[in-house]
Amino acid sequence: MLGSFGSTSHEEELEDPSPATPSTTVLDLHHFRHHRHTPPADTIVHMRQLLISCAELVSRSDFSAAHRLLTILSANSSPYGDSTERLLHQFTKSLSLRLNRYATASTAVTIGLPSPSTRSPSSINQPDSAVIQSSYLSLNQVTPFIRFAQLTANQAILEAVQNQQAIHVLDFDILHGVQWPPLMQAIAERGFPSPSLRITGTGSDLDILCRTGDRLAKFAHSLGLKFRFHPLLLINTDDYDPTSTVLLLPGETLAVNCVLYLHRLLGDRDRARLFLRRIKSMSPKVVTVAEREANHNHPAFLQRFAEAVDHYSAVFDSLEATLPPASRERLAVEEVWFGREIADIVAADAESRRERHERFRSWEVMLRSSGFNNLPLSPFALSQAKLLLRLHYPSEGYRLHILNNSFFLGWQNQPLFSVSSWQ
Repeated sequence: MLGSFGSTSHEEELEDPSPATPSTTVLDLHHFRHHRHTPPADTIVHMRQLLISCAELVSRSDFSAAHRLLTILSANSSPYGDSTERLLHQFTKSLSLRLNRYATASTAVTIGLPSPSTRSPSSINQPDSAVIQSSYLSLNQVTPFIRFAQLTANQAILEAVQNQQAIHVLDFDILHGVQWPPLMQAIAERGFPSPSLRITGTGSDLDILCRTGDRLAKFAHSLGLKFRFHPLLLINTDDYDPTSTVLLLPGETLAVNCVLYLHRLLGDRDRARLFLRRIKSMSPKVVTVAEREANHNHPAFLQRFAEAVDHYSAVFDSLEATLPPASRERLAVEEVWFGREIADIVAADAESRRERHERFRSWEVMLRSSGFNNLPLSPFALSQAKLLLRLHYPSEGYRLHILNNSFFLGWQNQPLFSVSSWQ
């Protein structure tokens, strides 16, 4: 069993220190939930309609009218206001960026953004890696989404490799490795003889990969766990197959972890299917998949824009309900992490888009067509997920559902994330 839901002292060693000291914690926020200003429902609906109308004007290349409407929206937005104002702020920035890319120099808007540019959103005003890392750690602390996905995936892996003495985890986009200390601790506590664990962690920054491996190795040493880490640098070229360079050793039991990774492959669906078939050919004991429950990969701009507004409205409402307005962590998560995602979905086009989220049903079809069968997540995994929410995110707004042997975490009645396991 995975015995810890919060950060242990060992886990804290694995996280690079955040530049900002946490200003509050989730468990201290009960009094904020009942003493905050909530905009009237008709105001929220009206602002959503204005956003959609502005997106329609941009899509029709009516730049002058779009500019006027963006000015109105910008005047009603703020990164420090309520959830609606903060959501407007992010989508107004992203619509402005899209308009700046398509408008001529004489009609481009300049609402705090660069002059018209042909560069993709990902290349404009990008925060440095330390800021992105800090926002990721804040996201992991103040929202349950990442921890829910990682905890549930870990439990599925732990159950799949039960009684195995040599375990190999292939983690696509390992980032800072914060998923793995609870699993490592659970494996180390199995008793004698202690299994060995090898993690192959993939990523796009070799320095981050090596530092992640060093921290995990130190943590494993403190547990007395036999451990090795192999960094695998992902190369962004059309003909590169990341599975071709994975070292598979005889006698090891393989688990493949794809938490918030697969959607980035959907720029080419055939390539995504080929990736899944190659993973299947490795004969993993389990493949864990976590993805957003949203369709941000629709080819029509207006369709994915409306989906994004609905999805991030629920996300921002959840932050409003669980964090105070002055929270630095909340601002970092909204501005840096979710702000980057929204800009990608709204302002990027064609192959430059990375955030190509699709709903569970699409992943189910793709995984089954690649030869995988759904493995039911266990009742114990469900109990752990419920306990995580109850202990660390005690808000009645978070809802956990089970569908097709998979878990869905959402806010109110809107599912936002799914976790499933496959073989």
